[in-house]
Amino acid sequence: MTTFRAAAAAEGLLLIDKPAGPTSHDVVQQVRRVSGVRRVGHAGTLDPLATGLLLVCVGRATRLLEYLLDRPKRYEAAVRLGQSTDTFDAEGSIIAEKPVSVTLPEIEEALEHFRGPIVQYAPIYSAVKQDGVPLYKLARRGQAIERPSREVTIYNLELISWQEPLLTLDVACSSGTYIRSLADDLGTALGCGGHISALRRTEVGRFSVERAVPLADLSGNNWRDHLLGPDTAVRHLPKVEFSTEMAERLLLGQRVPAAGLYDDDTPARAYQQEGRFLGIVTAAGQSWKPKKILVQS
Repeated sequence: MTTFRAAAAAEGLLLIDKPAGPTSHDVVQQVRRVSGVRRVGHAGTLDPLATGLLLVCVGRATRLLEYLLDRPKRYEAAVRLGQSTDTFDAEGSIIAEKPVSVTLPEIEEALEHFRGPIVQYAPIYSAVKQDGVPLYKLARRGQAIERPSREVTIYNLELISWQEPLLTLDVACSSGTYIRSLADDLGTALGCGGHISALRRTEVGRFSVERAVPLADLSGNNWRDHLLGPDTAVRHLPKVEFSTEMAERLLLGQRVPAAGLYDDDTPARAYQQEGRFLGIVTAAGQSWKPKKILVQS
C-alpha cells in the first residue's frame, strides 16, 4: 500500500513528456505512485493518441493549476488527408474516403483561412458536455448532438512537410483550440477529408517539451530532481514583494496596501522580501488581498 506524505513535504511543477497510450489521468496516477503524494493534478488534457508536454502540479502547487489552464499551446500535428473519421483522429472509425489530389499551393491557400481568430465546433467524441453529459457518451448512445462552438485564435500555422497523403503542421494557438477539429475542417476545405494521425504538444506558455522528463524515466528515486518550485508555474504573472509585517498579514487572510496601480482582480505572485514565495494575491482598489496563499503563518 502506498504511503502518502503530507503535501508540504514536496510541492511544485513537473514537466512531463507523455507518450502515446496513457490518458492524462493515467499520468497523474503514475506521479502519485512514484512520489507518494496524493495531491496531484494536470493543466490541460492530452488525448491518449497525443504525446508531448503535460504540466503536472504536485502538493499545494495544485492550487495554481487555474493559472496554467489558459496558457497558449503549440503542437506538431500530422494530418492524414483522404480519410475522415468519426473522432477526427486515427483512433476513430473511417466514415468517408476520397482520393487526394491537392497541390502545395492549394494547401498553403487553405491554411491561410485558418490563421487568426476562427470559430470551431467541438468534436462529437469529446469531453465537452451537453445537458451535463459528455458528448462522447451521447455519441456512443447514438443520441442527437449539438456541437458547441467557440472562438479561438491560431497564432501560427505553418506547413512543416507534405508527403501525400500526410501533411505535418506547426500550430501555435490559444487555449481551448480543438486540433482534431482543425484537421477535420482543413480536410473539408481541401475537398478530401482528413484526420489527425499523430499529435505532439511542444509548448505550453513559456514551457517547452525539451525540458520535460519522459514519463517512463520518472521514478521514486529521481522525481524530486525534476520538481520545479511552485512559483515557476505562475512566472507569467506580475511579481510583488512585501515586508515581513505585510507578509504575515497576508498569511492571516488580511489585505495590505498596494504600492502600484493595478486593475481590480489582477492576479500577482507574492513574495516576502527575503524571497519566500507566498502565493497569489489580487488587486482590490488600493490594496492587495490574498487569493491563494501556499504557506502557513
